[in-house]
Amino acid sequence: MPVLERLLGLLVLLLVGTGLRMSGILDDTRAARLNTLTYYVALPALIFGATYGRSIAALLSPSLFEGLVVVMAATLALAWVVHRREESGRRSVALVQSYHSNLGYLGLPLVAATFGGRITAVASVVLGVVSLLQVPITILVLSTMSEAEVDVTRELRGLATNPVLLSLIAGLAVGSANLAVPSSIAAGLDGLGSLALPLALLCVGSSLHVDRSDLDLSTTGWVVLLKNGCMPALAWGVFSLLAVDPATFTASVVMFGTPTAVSTFVYANELGGDARFASVNVFVTTLVSVGSLFVLINLVG
Repeated sequence: MPVLERLLGLLVLLLVGTGLRMSGILDDTRAARLNTLTYYVALPALIFGATYGRSIAALLSPSLFEGLVVVMAATLALAWVVHRREESGRRSVALVQSYHSNLGYLGLPLVAATFGGRITAVASVVLGVVSLLQVPITILVLSTMSEAEVDVTRELRGLATNPVLLSLIAGLAVGSANLAVPSSIAAGLDGLGSLALPLALLCVGSSLHVDRSDLDLSTTGWVVLLKNGCMPALAWGVFSLLAVDPATFTASVVMFGTPTAVSTFVYANELGGDARFASVNVFVTTLVSVGSLFVLINLVG
């Protein structure tokens, strides 16, 4: 029951964020400030707080890295086959939204709120590794299929200066060097990190825009099936075969079970994809994830 209550609370916060945006209370300026607070403060605090007490060798095993790459590659290959007959604008969007997971604004905060401890630390590493994989692939797919001009240097610079990745590197560096963090700072990080989930959910909710005329039941249905169903199922199978420890298994499966990232809408808008269709897919996969994550968390937990 606590898991169900937490996920229903997740849905409520998403809807509150959407309602605040529709009512005009959470306008563009306020939404941007909320996003800045989440992206530059709460999430980095959560990640650093989860990792500073552990070395990189204890969290990033060869099996974890191998499993993440295999799941990403397998999902991308399936999506490529499934969406091969779509027209280019929607095909590129459907393709990236079938594998590009909402790891930062939903996955990691949810894992931290549900499991805690070592599982959150591993989930932070999953976030870092998969982000380094999925972001460049998404940019490459969208820009290539739409023939859009992309400033590769700017995109890579944005990834290199990502505060989420920088906080992960800092936390692992402190943990690997076995440096002590003062209790007052640790307590402050815990407090800031606890804000990550509610703030992130409000941000996601405020960014969801849906027009029923943009809904393509067939294509969106395949995106939901691949993202909410096939990807976590593949993760379950791959990490079972790799015989990883329980924390690594749980973190990886749940993180891959998250819905499509809101950032895919931004990338589609910038790189020539069907942005309105992308927004619909983000909304539907997020809504479905409330039920699918409930099942997934109960299975692994």
